[in-house]
Amino acid sequence: MMLNQKLIERKKAPLRVFESWSLGVKLKDSKTRRLEERIGPMDTATLNKVLRILRRQIREWKVPAVGVVAERAVDRPFETLVSTILSLRTKDKVTEAASRRLLARAPNPEALLSLSLGEIERLIYPVGFYHTKAKNLIGTCRSLLRNYGGRVPRSMEQLLELPGVGRKTANLVLTVGFGDYGICVDTHVHRISNLWGYVATKTPEETEFALRRILPRRHWKTFNDILVTFGQNLCVPVSPWCSKCPIAGFCPRVGLKRFR
Repeated sequence: MMLNQKLIERKKAPLRVFESWSLGVKLKDSKTRRLEERIGPMDTATLNKVLRILRRQIREWKVPAVGVVAERAVDRPFETLVSTILSLRTKDKVTEAASRRLLARAPNPEALLSLSLGEIERLIYPVGFYHTKAKNLIGTCRSLLRNYGGRVPRSMEQLLELPGVGRKTANLVLTVGFGDYGICVDTHVHRISNLWGYVATKTPEETEFALRRILPRRHWKTFNDILVTFGQNLCVPVSPWCSKCPIAGFCPRVGLKRFR
């Protein structure tokens, strides 16, 4: 009788669940089940709440490299432009160090053009595609001196004419370098905006134009900094930390297959 009673109690006991990716075993506890309960796509009212929460949270994390360089810059637009060009396909730690080395030797377009291609390459190595970036920096500085009196232009159209400058770089120069309105969309902003269901887009450029239509203008300048910092530290591309996320209750996790 005692044995039967224990078996009955065991069957009635709540299922104990957790996720163990290392063992290849997927079991679920109540917290995980709550995380997996899908909610609808994020609307702007919810986004406002989420950004307020994240704005407080990111104070605990390191600022992206371009922002660090800009905070200490003498010529903020130029140094933002240089560090953003170096940052493409490069980790923040490498970008920050390479930017400091180059800008210490070349704080303006004239000084950069006084360096040889080989010197620039040595200063910025090991950033990704350092040879191409060195050539683009030379071309950009020539254009700045020839067309803009050595100053960085303050319009999207003119920035896009510079060698190696795409919409992401141009928007970052406008928002971080000049403090103007723009929406810089990198892989983190594109990925997280779609993860939240706030947009449904295929490319970063599509995401930028979608955000320009629906994102309140007051968020334009800071949206990139918030989502990049969030994406580097918690909402990482592979298996994000949903169990530690302060906004998990607002996030529909659109298309997400695996999380911790």
